[in-house]
Amino acid sequence: MIVDLPDTTVSKISRALVSVREEGGAVALGRVLTLIILTREGAVEEVIEAANDASREHPMRVIVLMIGDGLEAESRLDAQIRVGGDAGASEVVTLRAFGEAGHSNLESLVTGLLLPDAPVVVWWPNRTPEHISKTSIGRIAQRRITDAATKSDPSEWVADLGSQYAPGDTDLAWTRLTRWREQLAAILDQPPYEPVIGVRVRGASDSPSTALLAAWLRLALDVPVDWAYLDADEWPHGIKSVALVRQSGEVLLERPSPGTAILTQPGQPSHELAFPRRSLRECLAEELRRLDPDVLYGRVITEGWALLDQPATKATQGR
Repeated sequence: MIVDLPDTTVSKISRALVSVREEGGAVALGRVLTLIILTREGAVEEVIEAANDASREHPMRVIVLMIGDGLEAESRLDAQIRVGGDAGASEVVTLRAFGEAGHSNLESLVTGLLLPDAPVVVWWPNRTPEHISKTSIGRIAQRRITDAATKSDPSEWVADLGSQYAPGDTDLAWTRLTRWREQLAAILDQPPYEPVIGVRVRGASDSPSTALLAAWLRLALDVPVDWAYLDADEWPHGIKSVALVRQSGEVLLERPSPGTAILTQPGQPSHELAFPRRSLRECLAEELRRLDPDVLYGRVITEGWALLDQPATKATQGR
C-alpha cells in the first residue's frame, strides 16, 4: 500500500501512519529500530530496495529524507508512506523537503516519526556531510553509516575517516571486507603455525576497502604492509589480492576475475573459492546486526591507519 501526502506536516504524517496500519492490518509491533536514510533524488529506489531487503532480517521503520537544493523554493514538505508488499517487513516514510523546510533543523523533520524506545541508525548512501556525529541527525543516532565507495575520491575519503571518527560511526567499505577478513583468519588458523613476516595488498584505484584491509592487517599482525592501488586496465573494481609472507613461503589469496578467488599455499594444491562482491543489501543488513559501536573499526581507521605506510608507487606494485 502506498499513500501520498503532498504539502503536509510531520503530525499529519504520524496520524496517517496510524490510519494506514489500522486500515491495512499492518502493525508496528516487532519493529526493532528506526533507519533514517539521507539521500538524493535519483538514488531513492535503490536505497529503499536495499532497506526493504534488510528489513526481512531487521523489521524496522525506514525514513528516507531528501532535501531540495536552495532556499528560494517555497517551503514545503511532501511525504509518501509505504507499507505491506511495498515495504518488505518495514514501514517506509519518504520525505521531500523544499525551501526553508529542508534547510532548518533536519532533526525536527524526523523526531515525531521515530519509533518510541527504539535505536536510531542513520545512513548516508551518497552525499555525506563532514563530522557526521556532530550533525543534527547524527547526534540522535546510535549508529552512523557512510559509504566511501560513492565518493568522487574514495581514497581521500578513507584517509580522512580517522580524523572525523566518533564511536558509532562505520563505513560500508569496511563491511565489504568481511569475507576477506574471514578467509584470511581461517588461513592463519591452519598449519603451519608460522608467524607472518610481511603482507602485500593490491586493489583497484576505486576501492577504499583496499586501504582498510591494509590498515586492519597492519594493526592485527603488527608487520610491514606493502599496499597499492592498481590501474583500472589491470584490475577494474574491488580488492585484487592479499599475500601473507612466511618463512616457508607465501600464501596468496587472489581474484583472477570478479566473483572467484584462488588460494595458493606452499606445498598444497590451489583452491578455487566463490568470492562474489557483497551486495548493498548484505552490507546494510550486517551493519544493522549490531547497534553498539564497532570498536575494531574505530581502531583500524585511527591506530591501524597511523601505523600504515603510504601506498606503494607504480614502480613497486609488481610482485
